[in-house]
Amino acid sequence: MTRLYPLFSGSSGNSYYLGTPESGILIDIGRSAKQIENALRENELDPKNIRAIFITHEHSDHIQGLRVFASRYKTKVYASAGTIIALEEKGLINEKMDVSLIKESGIEMDEFSVSAFHISHDCAEGYGYTVQTSDGRRTAFATDTGFITDEMSAAITGCDTVVIESNHDVRMLESGMYPYILKQRILSDVGHLSNETCAGKLAELVRSGTTRLVLAHLSRENNIPVLAEQTAVCELNRNNMKRDIDYMLTVAPEQGGRMIMY
Repeated sequence: MTRLYPLFSGSSGNSYYLGTPESGILIDIGRSAKQIENALRENELDPKNIRAIFITHEHSDHIQGLRVFASRYKTKVYASAGTIIALEEKGLINEKMDVSLIKESGIEMDEFSVSAFHISHDCAEGYGYTVQTSDGRRTAFATDTGFITDEMSAAITGCDTVVIESNHDVRMLESGMYPYILKQRILSDVGHLSNETCAGKLAELVRSGTTRLVLAHLSRENNIPVLAEQTAVCELNRNNMKRDIDYMLTVAPEQGGRMIMY
């Protein structure tokens, strides 16, 4: 049965394992190879059983361990054309790595069917992913986007589980110590989703059949897990949706994430 493990989530690194103990994939690999290995083994997962790594974009908190891990385990890597070029320019692709383009139409690999959709972020060509596993469940990964595009909305609607960005509280960000230009970047259409914007999408997802919601990529400086959680739950309450009855909600931890769904 498919399981989701949020190994790392947040500004300091992002990586999610989806699959079974015998076979799985990684969405991003934003910590060192050693940290990823340790996180997998803490969850009794073998790095050798990872079939492929799907990269959302080339920012360091999503690709830090890529070169070492993929070279060490000969793990297949998929990304958009723009991301592959950006990784090549960073010197993060070598002759030991098996790197392939994934188009929006996606790929089929045994028990995984993976499709891509564009995100709106200040990167070369960012993707989110939807993954259908052999048990028929669909899981979406939608982070690092300044707003929820129509393409993104269509891709994640109806998924059983949605990992969605709840990056910052707008008031914390505006009153915080970040430079003005960085604040504007985060708040822009190529930045990150706020708690409020994220929460505003959740009721629609639940109505479409989503039963498991995972709030992800929280900012350490401009958010608090309980605040992201309360913002989401309050909005769902306002839509007469009851937690643990109509939906299950989890905040992905910054690190050390354990299995959160079957």
